[in-house]
Amino acid sequence: MTERLRVGVAGVHGHGRGHVDAVLGAADLELIAVADPRGGGDVPSATRAFTDAVAMIDAVDLDVVVLSTPIPTHAGLAGLALARGAHVLLEKPPVASVADHHALVRATDAASRAVQVGFQSLGSAGVAATTDAAASGVIGEVLHYGAVGLWSRSEEYWRRAPWAGHRVIDGRPVADGVATNPLAHALATAFAIAGAAAPEDVVAIDADLRRANDIATDDTSSLVVGLRGGARVAAGLAVTAATRHEPYVLVRGTRGFLVYVYTLDSLHVHRDGAALPRTYAFERTGLLDNLVRHVRAGDALLAPLARTGAFTRVLEEIVTGPPATPIAPRLVRVEASAGETFRTVIGVEEAVERVAWEARTFRDLDLL
Repeated sequence: MTERLRVGVAGVHGHGRGHVDAVLGAADLELIAVADPRGGGDVPSATRAFTDAVAMIDAVDLDVVVLSTPIPTHAGLAGLALARGAHVLLEKPPVASVADHHALVRATDAASRAVQVGFQSLGSAGVAATTDAAASGVIGEVLHYGAVGLWSRSEEYWRRAPWAGHRVIDGRPVADGVATNPLAHALATAFAIAGAAAPEDVVAIDADLRRANDIATDDTSSLVVGLRGGARVAAGLAVTAATRHEPYVLVRGTRGFLVYVYTLDSLHVHRDGAALPRTYAFERTGLLDNLVRHVRAGDALLAPLARTGAFTRVLEEIVTGPPATPIAPRLVRVEASAGETFRTVIGVEEAVERVAWEARTFRDLDLL
């Protein structure tokens, strides 16, 4: 296959604009069509523009469809693209239920086409290196895995779109909570390092969801997830910190610990008795580039749909489980900055760190 691959992008504003630019910047790709109800944006005049993604997929012969659309549309649009013979780059979260996950995996097999999920962190060689380091015995036996995410998001962030700040709208999952959207990479990367891929790899979920903002979902959360084989993943995730910190995955062992900063593709190996950690840096492959090489040369996908089932199992639990508990007003500081209003939680930094390091939820730690 030497001709340029024909690409259509659905959802071209906000995060989707990055996909448009990536296609336009690739010598072996051609942006044939875009779809967005708000208009096609700044694209070449030869690119066909649709207001509806279904219409684009039905009307245009495409090799690759990029879907940066609301989560309730993911399963249907991806299935349609596969049925029309296209490969798919599907933004995260991929689907809203385990049933949708299994159905879409079956559809990929039936169509002999690929679905790559937009967990960019899984494109790094550091993920496999951290898994290998954990198995090597360099930190002794693994006690548990953890994830720490501390970001800052304003009240305006939760009003950025009609679906923002919701778990469900009109009976359809939206999953815009901290663990399932803004800091979803932390959980997905931790699962990848721990070797959890399928929904059935998750055998227990203790989710303690909190919120400081007036939203229908969680913005400050802790989870302890039990995996098949006995491993555990503990995640402390919040977008109610005063400042943004680089999120990381922790592997705690009997003779030390690993810290993998997935946004920086860097692994820090802390061995008991060592004065300083050993630090390693890794290269990252773009997921669209990897998908193209898969189509052309059969390269293995770095973030295939089948690898995200454990994440979807947790997402389903969060969406269908009890709603987030409001955080006591005495622990919430309201401040204005740059024309936006921020609700920050006092002590959230220590709280999420303790979740990951001790493998206990806020509830069990008697925090927040």
